[in-house]
This record gives sequence, C-alpha cells and structure tokens, in this order.
Amino acid sequence: MVTGAASGLGREISRAALGAGDTVVLAVRRTEGAGELVSAYPERAQAVELDVTDPVRISAVVDDVVKQHGRIDVLVNAAGRGHFGAVEETTEAELRSLMELHFFGPAALTRAVLPHLRKQRSGAIVQVSSLAGQTSVPGMSAYSAGKFGLEGFSIALAQEVAPLGIKVLIAQPGGTRTNFAGASLTESTRIADYEATVGALWAHVKEFDGRQPGNPVKIASAILTALADEKTPLRLPFGNDTLDRLDADARQMQAERDAWEKLSRSTDFSDA
Repeated sequence: MVTGAASGLGREISRAALGAGDTVVLAVRRTEGAGELVSAYPERAQAVELDVTDPVRISAVVDDVVKQHGRIDVLVNAAGRGHFGAVEETTEAELRSLMELHFFGPAALTRAVLPHLRKQRSGAIVQVSSLAGQTSVPGMSAYSAGKFGLEGFSIALAQEVAPLGIKVLIAQPGGTRTNFAGASLTESTRIADYEATVGALWAHVKEFDGRQPGNPVKIASAILTALADEKTPLRLPFGNDTLDRLDADARQMQAERDAWEKLSRSTDFSDA
C-alpha cells in the first residue's frame, strides 16, 4: 500500500513493486491520478481514494484492503509536498497543514496497519522522509519539522516492532527530479528581512528544478533492494548530495560537542 502514488517517488515505488510482481494498492487523493499504473497492471494495481490527513478514512481504507487482499505486507508513506517560508513568515495554518500531511497522516496509517502486521509477524513500513528530515536550511523549518517528527517516531517504532518480525525503513532522498519544486510547492508570504537567506534558497531551488541529481526510478529500486535484504537499514540516504551533507553535518556536530564537552559534563549531580 503506497500513499502519494499519483506522482513523484510514490508513483515510482508503486511502479517498481508492480514490475517486481507485487500487488499494489495506490492510495491517492483522486483515483484518476493512478490511472496510468492501473491501466498498465489491471490485475495487480488498485487505486483507492485517500486523503492521508483524514484519520476516519484511513481506518476504513486499511480495513477494506485487508478484507479484500487478506493482508498488507508493506506500507509506504510517500504522500507529501514542498513548502518554503521562514519561521516568522509561516502561518499557524501552513505549519499545521504540513504537520498533518508529513507527520500525523503517516503516524495514523502506521498505527492502522500495525495490528495486521503484528498478527502476521511480518511486514515492513517505509517512511519517505528527506535529507531535510535530519538536517535543515533557511526556509525549510515547517517541512523539516514534519520530517524530523516522522523520523523520531520511526526510530522508536523500529525498536518496538523488530521483535515482532516487522521492519522499518526511513528513506532519505536529497534533491530529486519530482514535482517537489513544481506546482505542488507552496510558499509563505515573504518578509523582506529574510530575502538574503530564505529568498536565496528559493531562487536556488527554482533555478535547479528539473536538474536535481536524484533519480526517482533508481531510488525506488534501491528501496525495494533494501527491503529484500535480511539487514534492512533503519535510515537509508539517497544521492551524493545527501551523503555529503550528512557527513559534513556529523563532523560539525562532533566538533561542537567536543568544544563544549566540559560544560556538558558539568551539569550532573555530584553523587550521580
């Protein structure tokens, strides 16, 4: 079962799974968005209408899928969209909307499928996060908040369900040629004082749209490869840009920790 299957990485993961012989339930806001794959694989591709921010609908869809197919082996939470705005620029409504889509929706879907995976003592949950789920840049606070939250949620989840035979994979793509910077991208109303930071990033993203290094077809294939391995990783970054940034951030974090280690260690009770 794949959310966000009408476009981007969700669509390519669905296509790869169908190509590998799996039956795929494509969860989309409008079923016509999954028409291409349903037409190509009419016996194994099923489109269902689902807004992942609707918890009542989530429960109904999961129950229907299990009744119809007997089981769910893999849940892929891939629905999402891009947003730019400084913290001060981002409205309460914009922030809550993104959190519903990137955190609360996947969390609700995860909780809905877990009883079935536990009963099977098998299965996997794939959380499509981002490089922005482990680090962030100016203008990405709201987007990163949801992805950071999803990653923290999933790290605990992985430890809870590993003894039950259930895998958790956090996928971390970097710049990828999807519609992230296209029509689905939203932007907060700008404040001039943030043009040097947020405005510069916005210009960079728009300039390189269509030339991002990440190939969604290859990422989808890599996710299936990782799921098939006996030692599926918890976090799996994709792309040179992602690995390079995460490595640089890790070095910077360690240097800062070393510089402030004495003060950090001085805060315990003396009898601890």
